[in-house]
Amino acid sequence: MRDINDSRAAELLDWYDRNARELPWRVPPLSGLTPDPYHIWLSEIMLQQTTVVTVKSYFLAFLKRWPTIEDLAAAADADVMAAWAGLGYYARARNLLKCARVVVEQWQGQFPQDNTALLKLPGIGPYTAAAIGAIAFDRQETVLDGNVERVMARLHRIHDPLPASKEILRAKAIEITPPKRCGDYAQAVMDLGATVCTPRSPTCGACPWSSHCAARKAGDAAELPQKLPKVKKPTRVGVAYVLTRADGALLLERRPDKGLLGGMLGWPGSDWAEAQPEHQAPAAAKWQQSPEGVRHTFTHFHLRLTVRTGRVAIDFCPNVGEFIPACDFNPDDLPTVMRKVWKLAQ
Repeated sequence: MRDINDSRAAELLDWYDRNARELPWRVPPLSGLTPDPYHIWLSEIMLQQTTVVTVKSYFLAFLKRWPTIEDLAAAADADVMAAWAGLGYYARARNLLKCARVVVEQWQGQFPQDNTALLKLPGIGPYTAAAIGAIAFDRQETVLDGNVERVMARLHRIHDPLPASKEILRAKAIEITPPKRCGDYAQAVMDLGATVCTPRSPTCGACPWSSHCAARKAGDAAELPQKLPKVKKPTRVGVAYVLTRADGALLLERRPDKGLLGGMLGWPGSDWAEAQPEHQAPAAAKWQQSPEGVRHTFTHFHLRLTVRTGRVAIDFCPNVGEFIPACDFNPDDLPTVMRKVWKLAQ
C-alpha cells in the first residue's frame, strides 16, 4: 500500500490504477504527467448536468478550435455560444467566456490554486473549485458530485434523503480524502460511482470497498441514496415561427444574454407560459401550422411549441431578428429545442 492515511483510500487508488477510465481531459494514473488546468476546468464546466459520453466530442472540438485559455478568451461570444449549442444550460457558456477573460486579464492566463480565489471566478462553485484544486493542482480538496454522494450514502448506509443529507455525506467524504495523490483519488471515487456503484444494479462484487460497505452488508445498497419526491414539472406553451425569404434566407434572432437560452440564436416567437400568451407574428405572411408540435423538457418545466412556417418577398424588412443567408445557416449552431423546431419545419 502507498503512503495514504486511510486504508480505504489506498484500496481505491490501487483499483483506480488498474481501472481508470480513459478520458480526453485526464492524465492517466502513475504516468508522471501533469494535468493541464485549462483542460480540467473546461471539462468540469461541460460535465455539469451533462454526461461524459456527450461531453467528449464537445471537449475535443473546443480544444481544436481554442487550444489555450488565451485563445478562448479572445473568441467572439457568438462563436462560443454556437460551439456550445446542444450541451444545454447555456449560462455555463456565458460564464465560461467570462471566466476565461478574467483568468487571462487578472491571472496572466494561469488559474489560481487557492480555493478562495477559484470561487471568485465566474461560473465556479464549491464542487468545481474542489475538482480543479484536487485534479489540476493535487490539493487535498474533497469533491462531492452525484457519484460521490451515492458512494458515500451506500458506504456508510445513510438513509437521510438528499439534498438534506448533503453535508453529512460531505463530512464522510472528507474523512477518507487522502493527503497525497489527491487528484487521482478525486477521479477514482467519481469513477467508482460512474462504473461500479451505479444508480441501479451496482456491481458490488467488483467494488474495492465492498468489505467496508454497510449498505452491501445490509442488502439495501440499490435503495440508496434516498431522495425527496420530485416536484411535478409544469408545462409551458408557445409558438415558434420559421420565416423564409424568397432567396432562402432564414429569420433568426439572438435571445437576451440573461434568461433561458441566453445569448443563443433561435426562431422568433411568443413567450413561453402556462397559458398561450398573446403575441404578434414576425410578418403578415400566410402561415402554415405544423400538425405536430415540438416537445422539449428543461430543468424546471416541460415545453410544448406550436411551429408555424411562412415565406416573404426578398425586400421584406423584419422588425425582429435578422435574415441569415441559407449558405451561412447551420442548424448545429442552434440550441436543441430550436433544432427540433427546424427539423419539424422542414
